[in-house]
Amino acid sequence: MSRRWIIGLVVMLMLVSVAIASVPLFKRLERYQETVDQGPSPEARANPYLAAQTFLRKQGMDVKNAQTLTTLPELGKQPQTLMLLDSRENMTPSEVNRVLAWARSGGRLLFVAEQIWDEDRGNSGDLLLDALQLRQFLSRDLQEQDRERQRAQIKPVIPLSVPELQAPEMPWPELTRLYVQNENDPAYMSFDPAFHLDDPEDHARSWANSADATHLLQMVYGKGLITVVTDTELWKTDAIGGYDNAWLLWYLSQDSTVTMLLRTDHDNLFGLLGKYFPQALFVLALCLVAIVWRAGTRHGPMLPTHDRGRRQLSEHLRASADFILRREGHHAALRALQQDIFTRARQRHPGFETLAVTEQWQTLARMTGQSTSSVGKALRPRPEQRLSSSEFTRQVAYLQTLRNAA
Repeated sequence: MSRRWIIGLVVMLMLVSVAIASVPLFKRLERYQETVDQGPSPEARANPYLAAQTFLRKQGMDVKNAQTLTTLPELGKQPQTLMLLDSRENMTPSEVNRVLAWARSGGRLLFVAEQIWDEDRGNSGDLLLDALQLRQFLSRDLQEQDRERQRAQIKPVIPLSVPELQAPEMPWPELTRLYVQNENDPAYMSFDPAFHLDDPEDHARSWANSADATHLLQMVYGKGLITVVTDTELWKTDAIGGYDNAWLLWYLSQDSTVTMLLRTDHDNLFGLLGKYFPQALFVLALCLVAIVWRAGTRHGPMLPTHDRGRRQLSEHLRASADFILRREGHHAALRALQQDIFTRARQRHPGFETLAVTEQWQTLARMTGQSTSSVGKALRPRPEQRLSSSEFTRQVAYLQTLRNAA
């Protein structure tokens, strides 16, 4: 038997031995399934109302998405419901008028009240809410107002023999209740209890309340219907399955085609460029950096730095005089010379500062040998106006002559 056959036989025996030894191990193995939660899908992360849309589609409703108010749903045989669920911060007055005209023509409009009513300004800043004469307040502000009214009222005296009746406590006071016709029990929704809708002009036909606030108002508007809510968190993916939140969304849009506007803000020019042309913006930034760097380069050779040891006192004096002249002007230099003349005169003539101005001029005229009129003309304060170079030079020369002679 050749060596090759011997090696093959040995390998086969080893494989058979391993297989026989593994049989008890394979008998102990158990099959099981494990589900790994990888979180929401990219579609769910991009659209917080995806679960709400899926629910409405399962009810047989046609649900569409929109990002702008450029085109509104066409009003035909099928009723149309437009839901403004996203921020309306940049909504323009013309868009508000178009949406209200659409609702007046027979559309169903649902939107979120976004701003709080400001008593000082007389509006809330929410153009759509102000146009309907509705107001939104914080619930805590209303509770504080109620407490102030109760403190201001005088409570009547109740006899001891008559027991005081207490109103029964409301179950689930933090939930919003909506009573529907022909139904004994209300529907419960989880609106945010921190906000309250007010209808001072009594436009609303129906509403839904929690224990302390109103969270939904509905009014007839022309041929259409407008519904205002305080928030839409109850219709997002993580909350729509609770209470009767999903039912309310269906109830408000039943028998209609639903268009959810998930974006009403408008990108500016730089936002659009950054979204669609990031490479072009990067190249433009590099070009601007190159242009600034090129414009900031020095042209021509640098001036040589002079040796400090060769500078003379006259150069320093000339530089100081030039600096003072640039900073303070001609009149400052002339006043300094005049003050120097008066200082010398006081030193040589005691009591000089007590003399009248005319006598001071006469004294200086005797001391310097100049005429009194010339001395007065040189020392008289000059008007604040720019002097020519020649006139300034003459004045300085004459004042130096007086100072040297004083």
